[in-house]
Amino acid sequence: MTIIPSRLASRRLHYAWVIAALVFVVALLTAGVRAAPGVLIVPFEAEFGWSRATISFAIGVNLLLYGAVGPFAAAIMDRFGVRRTMSLALAVTAGGVALTPAMHTTWQLLLLWGIVVGLATGFLGWYLSAYIATRWFRARQGMVMGVLTASNAAGQLVFLPTMAWLTANAGWRVMSLALTAVVIGFVPVLLWLMRDRPEELGLVPYGATQADPPAPPAGNPIAAAFRALRDGSRSRDFWLLAGTYFICGASTNGLISTHLIPACVDHGLTEIAGASLLATTGLFAFVGGTASGWLSDRWDNRYLLFWYYGLRGLSLMYLPFAFDMSFYGLSLFSVFYGLDWIATGPPTARLMTGVVGIERTGIMIAWITVIHQIGGAGAAYLGGAMRISFGTYLEALMVSGLLCIAAALAVLFIGAGRRRREPAAIAPLPA
Repeated sequence: MTIIPSRLASRRLHYAWVIAALVFVVALLTAGVRAAPGVLIVPFEAEFGWSRATISFAIGVNLLLYGAVGPFAAAIMDRFGVRRTMSLALAVTAGGVALTPAMHTTWQLLLLWGIVVGLATGFLGWYLSAYIATRWFRARQGMVMGVLTASNAAGQLVFLPTMAWLTANAGWRVMSLALTAVVIGFVPVLLWLMRDRPEELGLVPYGATQADPPAPPAGNPIAAAFRALRDGSRSRDFWLLAGTYFICGASTNGLISTHLIPACVDHGLTEIAGASLLATTGLFAFVGGTASGWLSDRWDNRYLLFWYYGLRGLSLMYLPFAFDMSFYGLSLFSVFYGLDWIATGPPTARLMTGVVGIERTGIMIAWITVIHQIGGAGAAYLGGAMRISFGTYLEALMVSGLLCIAAALAVLFIGAGRRRREPAAIAPLPA
């Protein structure tokens, strides 16, 4: 079990890059699972007669739990190990998807997709990119965070068109089983190659000159998570980051990831066309997220977030009118919004490092991801409810766009009137 990792660690390529690759694939698979509800809304409406608000409520619970479990997942990883925790979470995720074809009532939808899948994928959530990057890397942290965050977009790019095609041609049950097979197939690889810390292989973090001090004795994970929140919440900058991340969640996976495909169907497009549009958005999000990670190592992250949120707000207010334009109108939205979609992740993580320090970045990112997902859950449900009330997504998109403009202004006040602990720049090492 340990022969191959030990051989890889002894070569010139630092094993941190193997860890990053493993986490990238896990995040890609998790993103595929979390994108599935957008494909399932219309089939569930047609087969079971469930309202869009009912389905959106289950998706909202999924989003809420996905974020809420993050801080405790980070503390559990500290206590029981990254390898075991990630492998178990991925296996439970596959189990929840595998049981989907057997459901036929709304409480089963809520249990499987709201609770089981929401909690399991939450252990593999967005906080993981910062958690792994700060543990395994000292140089190129921003770039690594950017690539790992961008893997969420890559998951949409890889999975959405395929899931939509399978749903349209073979049915949503076949799609669910195919997704299960892909996810469960990676669990043995994760058990084989994943490691908890560089010290297990006799290494120091990439870019470091000496090993990190020994980890403190493990305690109660729940108490550790709340203790970190108590300490971090004393900072105004923490709440500015958390508030803008709330808006980030509402304007991305809450509204667009959940409702873009149904919105396309409302305007006469097919589910496959809507999924392709969302996947194209994911392609540019991968480019934008990776570029944002590179920029976050070199530019003031407050100004990066100012532009990201401001441009996102404009693109959301443009979308309702793009539906009535030609194909090029939606394509323009896909490119413009996609470049900005997940770009907020790396600058937010870098700013959080300056607020709480390297050791607590992972768990504090997990805490603001809770708030991110509260925003996402609220937007997922309210987007469906507003669609029923007004017959269109216009109002939901306009409100979301205005919130993004407010977030763009709020980030400028981070660190105002006080000195922030910026992460030290470290010259990159050769691979």
